[in-house]
Amino acid sequence: MKQYQHPTADQITLTGVLHALSDPVRLDYVRCLAESECEKSCGAIPTTVAKSTMSHHIRVLREAGIIHLRPYGTQSLISLRSDELEKKFPGVLNSVLKSVKSTNVVEPGA
Repeated sequence: MKQYQHPTADQITLTGVLHALSDPVRLDYVRCLAESECEKSCGAIPTTVAKSTMSHHIRVLREAGIIHLRPYGTQSLISLRSDELEKKFPGVLNSVLKSVKSTNVVEPGA
């Protein structure tokens, strides 16, 4: 079972968070996670990029401290670290997400 390294709350930086959210694919992925408000398997959120590319985006989000990955059998479950981010940078994540238009998500069946 793969173990993931996550930054502690004091290791999360505003510049790291904003850099990770500067990519439209990552930003839309985080928006989908925020809307679901629960853990999802990594592949449960539809994207417009290849699986290998999405793996890179997920790694960037994890290393920035925006998401948490938890091994679960053969899958990894992903959740947003919204409480920690809100405590460290009040209002930042919500402000960024409110400014986003959904342009990158492929709707199921589309």
